[in-house]
Amino acid sequence: MTKAKTAADKAAATAEFAMANGTEAFKAGFDKAIKNYDAVLGYGKETAEAVMKSATVAGKGVETLNNEIYAYSKASLEDSITATKAIMGSKSLHEAFEYQSDLAKSAFESYIAEVTKFGELFTATTKSSFAPLQGRAEAWLDVVQSAKA
Repeated sequence: MTKAKTAADKAAATAEFAMANGTEAFKAGFDKAIKNYDAVLGYGKETAEAVMKSATVAGKGVETLNNEIYAYSKASLEDSITATKAIMGSKSLHEAFEYQSDLAKSAFESYIAEVTKFGELFTATTKSSFAPLQGRAEAWLDVVQSAKA
């Protein structure tokens, strides 16, 4: 009977040890899962904020581009009207041809200057609208690496 009692005591001790270790392992795993869940939620929140900042900057950039295009179109139309009046009021064909040549030259120079300006504005808008999103991939890698640890 003592062998049976010893075997029963060993089985009970093994069961108690397994239960204690199992509970600790479960608690540690659960705590790690909650920590990782919080990290993923934090990443999602930061990414949403970055997207909102990016969209706001892009919207302001588009508004600036729109205003520049409108101003250029208005100035170009006014210049064309002024030149047309000058051409219509010219006293000779030679004078009309000179006015037309001057209009073509100034319109081309103005166009090139504005296209350059639009390109610079577009580039600046693109850079500043992507700036809030640049660190998001690295942040995700950090979240994944911390989850593995």
